[in-house]
Amino acid sequence: MSDVTASESRFGRFFVTQPDKYDLDNKYTEAALERHKREGLELAVRARWVAMGLTGILLIYLNPHWDVLWYHFILLLICANGWLIRRAGSVGQSRVELLLIFVDLLIMTLGMIVPNPFSDDVRPLAMQYRFDNFQYFFIILAAGTLAYSWRTVVAIGTWTATMWTVGWIIAWWVATPIPGISERVYEALAGYPDVAELLDPNSFMVPQRIQQVIVFLMVAVTLGISMRRLNRLLMTNAGLERERANLSRYFSPNVVDELSQNDEPLKQVRKEDIAVLFIDIVGFTKFAAGRDPYEVIEVLRGFHARMETEVFRHHGTLDKYLGDGLMATFGTPVTTPLDASNAVACARDMIDVIDRWNLERRRAGEPEIRVGIGVHYGSVVLGDIGANRLEFAVIGDAVNVSAKLEAMTRDLGVRVVLSDAVRAQVMQEGNSAADLTAGFVKYENQPVRGVQGTMDIWAQ
Repeated sequence: MSDVTASESRFGRFFVTQPDKYDLDNKYTEAALERHKREGLELAVRARWVAMGLTGILLIYLNPHWDVLWYHFILLLICANGWLIRRAGSVGQSRVELLLIFVDLLIMTLGMIVPNPFSDDVRPLAMQYRFDNFQYFFIILAAGTLAYSWRTVVAIGTWTATMWTVGWIIAWWVATPIPGISERVYEALAGYPDVAELLDPNSFMVPQRIQQVIVFLMVAVTLGISMRRLNRLLMTNAGLERERANLSRYFSPNVVDELSQNDEPLKQVRKEDIAVLFIDIVGFTKFAAGRDPYEVIEVLRGFHARMETEVFRHHGTLDKYLGDGLMATFGTPVTTPLDASNAVACARDMIDVIDRWNLERRRAGEPEIRVGIGVHYGSVVLGDIGANRLEFAVIGDAVNVSAKLEAMTRDLGVRVVLSDAVRAQVMQEGNSAADLTAGFVKYENQPVRGVQGTMDIWAQ
């Protein structure tokens, strides 16, 4: 069995229509491939319609007779088939799509080889090949590079060369030469046999036919190699998009841009003054008791989704989820002149979001969600920790104090507690400081668990 599998693997590399192996379980890779394929098909179909329209005008110029409508009919069939290809296109191998591509090439081949049934032209069949109709296949090949994999582009080249070769061989086999013409040409050009061969109306000019398909195959293979390089670049970009998406789960968009433009900015362990925010659902243990676990999870998802949106909207970093709460930092991984202001503004807007959510919950007959928020500004140590699996860590007294302030909301019966340090920093930053600190009442010399001495705090 293993020998059969190995044999199939070896021969599979030569099957040009098989799809490339991609990690389709990766949603970013799959999305990139799907987007690339759809955009490519749209461009290919539009390019085909434009090219066929221009070709139709060109044919009228080259053959200003009513029998040119036969070729216009062929062009319409090709346009219609392109629309079907767009509908059938998908990532990976599609038998319907491959069949339609084959039909596409077959229509073009028959349209160029089969004599026009509405024409009274009495020229020998061999003269069909003197009009260089084969060059129109390059339009289909070029359009294929917009939408198909490199394997399919090479397949288009192979199928075209095969059909065209079989077609002219059959035409050469069944054609009935017009008697006397060849003899008169050779008689008129006695002493110039090469010129006579070139001008002989009954000659299929075999060397030129072979040259056409060989050049076409070389172009198809070259384009196929170029498409393969393009697909690799697409996969690389999909990987970068995935990395940016992973970063965006923790950092706001402006921070993601900063991280993506610098080399290893998180590995520099350093000490910074930042704002730290803790938020927690008050009484969540009692709330979850006796409730369906799925309902509890849905509440947590709704809570986390709303709160992380506010964190990112105020240029903060989501440090970690804490069950029914979360920790956010403002000033990581890069400090800004408005870190304290952003943190306090985020806390106020979190309360507004919770109030609107509770309004929806009351209308639905659900219990309200109460939260407590603590915000502090102080010194922390930033940097990566771990060996193989790294984590960006924020460590220091500012983190501990912020967590303790959040716990104090229960003792004071308030929803937000600010340290005097973060309020002072907000006033120093001066960005709407009066509005941000409005409604807060000062509590002097408050004992904070785990903190030596007392602190001045502000509560809303």
